[in-house]
Amino acid sequence: MSSRRILLPQPIESEAVDLLENLGYEIVLSKNPEPLTVSPLLKGVQAIILRTGLKITRKLINHADDLYIISRTGAGLDNVDLEAATERGIIVTSNLGVNTSSVVEHVLSLMLALSKQLPLLDKAVRNQNFSIRYRYLPKDLRNKTLGVMGFGRIGSEVGRICHQLFHMQIIAYDPYLSGDDKKSYKGWVNFTSMQDLFSQADVISIHIPLTKDTRHAIGVRELSLMKSEAILINTSRGAVVDESALIKALRDKKITGAGLDVFETEPVSGDNPLLILDNVILTPHTAALTRECVVSMAVQAAKCVIDVFNGQEPPNVANPKVLNLDRWKHLSKVNDQNLGTSP
Repeated sequence: MSSRRILLPQPIESEAVDLLENLGYEIVLSKNPEPLTVSPLLKGVQAIILRTGLKITRKLINHADDLYIISRTGAGLDNVDLEAATERGIIVTSNLGVNTSSVVEHVLSLMLALSKQLPLLDKAVRNQNFSIRYRYLPKDLRNKTLGVMGFGRIGSEVGRICHQLFHMQIIAYDPYLSGDDKKSYKGWVNFTSMQDLFSQADVISIHIPLTKDTRHAIGVRELSLMKSEAILINTSRGAVVDESALIKALRDKKITGAGLDVFETEPVSGDNPLLILDNVILTPHTAALTRECVVSMAVQAAKCVIDVFNGQEPPNVANPKVLNLDRWKHLSKVNDQNLGTSP
């Protein structure tokens, strides 16, 4: 591995760039993350550090002639063709766990803002409607039921905090969680069906990846099961919810509100009906984009590249069967909990 060229389809934080450049690696920065701009830059690079602005498709991968690793700065992998990367013997990594606390804080912010009706009350005060306080619009979370769809790192942490802080009853739906994992939550989590989760929860928080099986997993049927006073929080991927069905439910006041950090189409178009609804809080896919978190994600993504260049197996390999190929049998194991090896 004599070449050390790393492609950045989008800029990453200076802390990560400095780490790579101090080791003598060449950074190739694309002018923009458009496929036509990126594709010719793939020749002769050994690594890609990938944010969310570009999807690495099979067509793009076919332009690469010496690619070792695609390292995601985030946890989601819906913008990487894993099958095509695996066929080419390319390692794909993600940053599972790095953004957990930031996303959890964002979920709690949306949950509290909607429960306490903060946007409405703020607007009322600005419009000299101080008497709105006597309508008793805010609601307490204490002793309510939280339904968590997807009980991985983020979902389970949201559940834990809400249970401990607000004494909420926690129900969860996660068909991929092992029986032993579910037993470890015995005493404070009740695992249930998706139907029961949507019909029983006062607050629903979604934490599932976007796959062909989860696209529009939450649609008309699921939304119709929700309590009229329930709220829905989505910080995972927009397309796991049928947006048109959610808009109708919000418009018809079938549910109290929604907090959305993700959308079916991003950026959100100017004619999206969500923009004029007063019972939804919208944020621009920023749950993990705190200053602290983006630096950590960029640095850890860089460290995954460094691991491979140093002949070590990086953490969080999304396509582990690629490691069985002869080209990667020389890699030594590293401690996954280190989330990368310091140079």
